[in-house]
Amino acid sequence: MNGSARSCSGADRNLRVSKTTRTAMSAAATKIESKKAATNEVCDHCFTPAGSGDASKLSVCARCGLVRYCSKNCQKAHWKANHKHHCVAKTDRAPQKKKALSSQKESSSAPKAGHSVGECSICLDSMKVSSTTTLACSHTFHAACVAELRKFGVKQACPLCRSSLLPGPEKAFEEAIQHYVVFAQLVLRGEASWSNLPAAAQLEMDTAVHSLKRLAEEGFAEAQEALGLFHEKGYGVKQSSEEAVRYLVMGANQGDAEAQFNLGVMISTGCGVAQSDEESARWFKKAAEQGHPSAQMNLGQLFKLGHGVAQSFDEAARWTKLAAE
Repeated sequence: MNGSARSCSGADRNLRVSKTTRTAMSAAATKIESKKAATNEVCDHCFTPAGSGDASKLSVCARCGLVRYCSKNCQKAHWKANHKHHCVAKTDRAPQKKKALSSQKESSSAPKAGHSVGECSICLDSMKVSSTTTLACSHTFHAACVAELRKFGVKQACPLCRSSLLPGPEKAFEEAIQHYVVFAQLVLRGEASWSNLPAAAQLEMDTAVHSLKRLAEEGFAEAQEALGLFHEKGYGVKQSSEEAVRYLVMGANQGDAEAQFNLGVMISTGCGVAQSDEESARWFKKAAEQGHPSAQMNLGQLFKLGHGVAQSFDEAARWTKLAAE
């Protein structure tokens, strides 16, 4: 059965995340939960229990009121380590009417993916939009050239102005996911919703999403897959099945099994893309051949029903058995 794309809420699809993303999320969540379990009993920096040693009484962060410290030294160390990135004032945590975020739309005259946008100052070859990366200082180079600078230990600075480069993709991805997990915890506790985060929290989430988008455009598959999930579920961004599909296609074309599976799910339901059993089966098969259990199970069902593929009970049994192993 084939059909046109439809508008979806993101609630009826069970998209998955890659092992790398799950690991980053789990590490951040574990750190948060280990603190939350005894927020009123231990120092949030050194975990010294209240009443032991010099920690007769824990002092509360005056700004957010959510963390406690046994000493000024611990408070200063914790602030420098990570609390300054997550400290949201009490007034900012109150629900408030969400303001429309100003966004700069691409001009119709903006260069397109296959068009030349000048010369890379590193290799001196012409650049196309699809192969470039723009550093924090606004200078643009081939993404591959910047990757080579990192690879060979060249000073982590822009070759033109010497401004520091942004963190490498793995580190930048980990930091962005940590921001997401912090706000996911707020949502799970019922202290906020993805559609109405506190102003300070939304600003930090916007920064994390911007970082993920930069990584996605540079070809980092885990960021592409994560953005597909964020856009489909509306996690800190406006829900858009079309944007979800766009990022999943990027990851799927790079061979990312999780993105291939999620793209198959989107195509099978016709959300953000025309519904097609044949295309859905094609992407499920690509992920299944890489050992993705859910893709193997779905492909087995398609062979059993003859949806998008020639009906074959032998193939159905083979893929179902692989999924169970």
